Amino acid sequence: MERLEPYLYIAPSLTVLAIFVFYPILRSIYLSLFLTDPLGNPKVFIGLEHYASQLSGTFLQSLLVTIKFVLYTVPVGLVLGLILALLAYQPLKGTRFFQLVFSSPLAVSAATGATIFLMMLNPVSGIVNYVMGLLGIGKVHWLTDPRWALWAVGMVSIWLRLGFNFVLMLSGLQNVPEELYEAALVDGAGPWARTWHITLPMISPTIFFALVVGVIHAFQVFTEIDMMTAGGPSNATSVVVFQIYQEAFRKYEFGAASAQAILLFIVMVFFTYLQFRLGERRVHYQ
Repeated sequence: MERLEPYLYIAPSLTVLAIFVFYPILRSIYLSLFLTDPLGNPKVFIGLEHYASQLSGTFLQSLLVTIKFVLYTVPVGLVLGLILALLAYQPLKGTRFFQLVFSSPLAVSAATGATIFLMMLNPVSGIVNYVMGLLGIGKVHWLTDPRWALWAVGMVSIWLRLGFNFVLMLSGLQNVPEELYEAALVDGAGPWARTWHITLPMISPTIFFALVVGVIHAFQVFTEIDMMTAGGPSNATSVVVFQIYQEAFRKYEFGAASAQAILLFIVMVFFTYLQFRLGERRVHYQ
């Protein structure tokens, strides 16, 4: 009984994981090997043909768009979150108010944020183009121009993740021992030297965690794309998850969609491994 007791404690979690994680993964692998009917039932076994067709089709284009999106949104979001955390951590009056403001995007859903930015980026009545007009800058068709659409959607994603990054960075800053700063002041270190040689190394585990989670989240972006551009214009914002959605629930090609999902999973595992392989050695653990 004593040997069985620990497994009883983790049984509820294992049950949830089995139903909502392990089974869908195994089911996707199974469906990716078949041609399916419109209801998703496997009909004809075709082996790895779906994988071969995806590697020579639109999947690679969608993957390239996704990687661009990741490279644009994740570093910018981390840097902005760190800067805001450094500003809000200063021992000044009113910092509590700014901490509340900077963390407020946490309370906004992706659908709500996308709707807000849809109105702001409207080429005719949006406030962004109105302000640009006041500054003498020409109007930009943010969501209908292939040159700007991915950047525009990226702005929404950065803003939505900003509260999460800010809270993470602020919690990391609050765990830095004050004795280190006091010793640095005695040695005559200035603000920049203290930030570079004390703050950043001490919160590097937090930065690394935010980086890994941010990359995984950016690879799975969907709501902003679906609501703001629907993958357009000219597939400029057609990321992999949106492409999977189109294959499964617009074309009813569940086998091809499952193959794309498995390929995306492999890509995400590779990038996560790459981050741990190259980035963790730069992390300073206390």
